[in-house]
Amino acid sequence: MRMRKRAYVEADFIQALVGQVVVSKELALEVPYISGCIDLICGLIAGLPIKLFKEEEGKVKEIQDKRVMLLNDDTGDLLNGYTFKYNMISDYLLYGNSYAYIKKERNQVKSLHYVDNTFVSIIENADPIFKDVKINVYGTDYKYYDFISMARNTGNGIDGNGLINNNKELITLAYKTLKFQKNNVETGGIKKGVVKSTKKLQPEALDALKKAWRNLYGKDSTENCIVLNDGLDYKELANTAVEMQLDELSKNIKDQICSLLKVPLSVLDGTATENVYQNFIKLTIIPIINAFEAALNQTLLLEREKSAFYFVIDTKELL
Repeated sequence: MRMRKRAYVEADFIQALVGQVVVSKELALEVPYISGCIDLICGLIAGLPIKLFKEEEGKVKEIQDKRVMLLNDDTGDLLNGYTFKYNMISDYLLYGNSYAYIKKERNQVKSLHYVDNTFVSIIENADPIFKDVKINVYGTDYKYYDFISMARNTGNGIDGNGLINNNKELITLAYKTLKFQKNNVETGGIKKGVVKSTKKLQPEALDALKKAWRNLYGKDSTENCIVLNDGLDYKELANTAVEMQLDELSKNIKDQICSLLKVPLSVLDGTATENVYQNFIKLTIIPIINAFEAALNQTLLLEREKSAFYFVIDTKELL
C-alpha cells in the first residue's frame, strides 16, 4: 500500500509541475541537457565540409561548384555556411523539419536562405498515393523543390516530427523542474510554511507581515529571519516524498533526454572511451548526415545531374 500511495504522490507532483506550458524551441533549449546535446550534434556536423562528386565511366572526381561554396562558406544570406548547417540540423532534431530556400536564376543557384520553422506551414494534397505539398512562407506558396528540406519521422517527405512534437511532457517537466530548483536557490532553500495567529490581525499588521515574508522569500533576498509579534506562530511545511527525491527525478529526466537524442552522457561530459565515441558517431551522427545528404541531392541537383552527381559530407575528421 505504501508503494501505491507514493506512486500517486509522484504522479500528482509531476502533473503539477508539467501544468500548462507552450513548448517552443527557445523553451526546450533552456533545458541544459537538451541544449548540450543539440549543440554537440549540430556543431560536429556543421563543421564538416560538403563536397560535390561526379561519377563517370566508373571513375569518381570531385567537382568545384558554386553550390559547394554556398554550403560551406558564404550562403549569399546573412548566415555563413557553418551557421546555416547548424540551424538546419537543429530544426531537424527539435521540430522534425528544416527548410532553406534555394534562390535561382534560371538553373543557376545564386544563394541559400535558411527559413525558421515557425514561419513555415505545409499545405498537403488529399491523394495518398501521388503526394504533393506546397510550402507556405509568410503567405506565399512555393513548390517543395524550391527548398532544401529535411524531415524526420515523416509520411510525406516534407512535414516531420521532432523532439518537441513527440516529447512535450518530458520537456515541460524538465523545464518546470529547473524552475523549481531555481526558485529554491533564489530563496536560499528556505522552506515554505504557514503563520498561525491567536487573534485577527489588523490590516496594517497583516500588510507588514506580508512585506516581511516577501523580503524573506523574494529574489536576491538578504533577509534571513522574521520577527513574529506576540500571538503569531510559524509552522514549517514538510517536504513531499518527491521533493526530497528531486535530484533523482532530475537525473531520470537527463537520462531520458540524452537517450532520445542518442547522446551518451560520457560523450557529453568528455569522458567517453574511443569505442563509445565511435559508436556515437556511427549510430547518431552518420544517420543525420545521410538525411542531410539526401536532402541536398533531392533539390540542389538538376534533374539531368542526378544520374551522375551527388553531394557528400566529408566525415574523415570524425572517423
